[in-house]
Amino acid sequence: MVVKTITLYINNRNGYCFISLNDYTEKLLIQITMSLTEQIAADLIKAMKGNDKVALEAIRAAKTAFLLAKSEKGTDSVLSGEEELKIIQKLVKQRRESAAIYKENNRQDLSEKETIEADVLEKYLPARLSDEELTRIVKAIIERTGAKSLAEMGKVMGAATKELAGKADGKDISVKVKQLLG
Repeated sequence: MVVKTITLYINNRNGYCFISLNDYTEKLLIQITMSLTEQIAADLIKAMKGNDKVALEAIRAAKTAFLLAKSEKGTDSVLSGEEELKIIQKLVKQRRESAAIYKENNRQDLSEKETIEADVLEKYLPARLSDEELTRIVKAIIERTGAKSLAEMGKVMGAATKELAGKADGKDISVKVKQLLG
């Protein structure tokens, strides 16, 4: 009879745990799921220690937005994962739009700063869908809702934005729905 001993090491600072199996030399690395708020707080500390001013500014903006959203809901409220994603999406969109405006006004320095901040915040969002994946999912939603024309676009958009939250931009979803229904 072989007895296997499992040792579990948890390091809360970086959100990883190591499971070592004594009978084997390999270690498994498992990412502990942290809420976005917790991840932002941990990354804020990393940015402070690393003296990364641009990342620090972007992460502080996210933390501030989370705190404002929590305070609007009430003192003991907790943000859901969807609400956290929406906040990050909004911040990324704001920075991308600001970068475009700065670029139009020949302010490359500010444009670059906004773009870098958007990139920092974008790492907290789920991976974007490819055009083929988006088409496949929107087709399935159209079939599920039974929409046949552009007049029923609202029904499809409601279902699509819920299902694709954080995975695709609303504008891209809208264009794809129009293309498939029109």
